[in-house]
Amino acid sequence: MVRIVGVNLPDKKIIYALPYIYGIGFSLAKKIVQELNIDPNKKTSQLTSEEINKLQSYIEKKFKVEGDLRREIQENIKRLIRIGCYRGIRHQKKLPVRGQRTRTNSRTVRGNVRHTVTSGKRKLEKK
Repeated sequence: MVRIVGVNLPDKKIIYALPYIYGIGFSLAKKIVQELNIDPNKKTSQLTSEEINKLQSYIEKKFKVEGDLRREIQENIKRLIRIGCYRGIRHQKKLPVRGQRTRTNSRTVRGNVRHTVTSGKRKLEKK
């Protein structure tokens, strides 16, 4: 198993394995492989140690990935909360930030909370 930037990549074609690294998507993986002249159909187990080292150094130099990227995103969210802007307040209340509606369809942000509404009339118990 190949380890790049602290992530174990599965034994797939390299362009499909690189997106397992946080911060690298499919299109960026294609660009990286093209720029380093690595065959995109090559599986990760078939990579030479030289190619692995090239990938490792190129990704570390050019991109923020994994821990650094996660830390930067968390700092940005904390900054928004600290200055009290609208987006920060939405983050704080765990509501959708980017203008989505909340009457329905915000279950993923709110934590899949389902409340059932009754008529409001309580039934009296018989004695």
